[in-house]
Amino acid sequence: MNLPNRITFSRIFLIPIYIILMYLVNSWSGYVAGVIFIVASATDSVDGYVARKYNKVTDLGKFLDPLADKLLVLSSVIMFVQFNRIPAWAAIIIISRELIITIFRGIAALDRKVISADKYGKIKTVFQLIALSMMHFEKIFMPIYVVADILFYISVAFSVFSAVNYIINNKDVIKG
Repeated sequence: MNLPNRITFSRIFLIPIYIILMYLVNSWSGYVAGVIFIVASATDSVDGYVARKYNKVTDLGKFLDPLADKLLVLSSVIMFVQFNRIPAWAAIIIISRELIITIFRGIAALDRKVISADKYGKIKTVFQLIALSMMHFEKIFMPIYVVADILFYISVAFSVFSAVNYIINNKDVIKG
């Protein structure tokens, strides 16, 4: 277990803590959950940087890193749907995209092929992480609400676009 994979596991470990804090719904827990979300989101860049810099890229890391991202983002999206902050239709698009890509990667893995995230998937993730991070702090600074919405809906559009692009660029996976 190398350092980048440990960092990825720490992101996965933070998710239940995040969810518990979101459920507490008191004056401070949402902000602490927001900080945990931001810290967990930042570990995505850190583990990738460390893996590339020290040549510690592994197949496990290529699989776990996007899975950790999906778990973190989907947990947050579902929590915000529950609090009526995000519409269910947008959550369904995001969840469907993540399931489709995960299944697609699983099919590729059967042929021992590891498919890394493409640039559009990374752009989608950045928009999601920034928008969701901002949503945690809207009560402190209300104008964030509009910016968070714009970024969130951009991420929904990138969810669709990146899924289509991903499948087109890797269509050989489903030919077999």
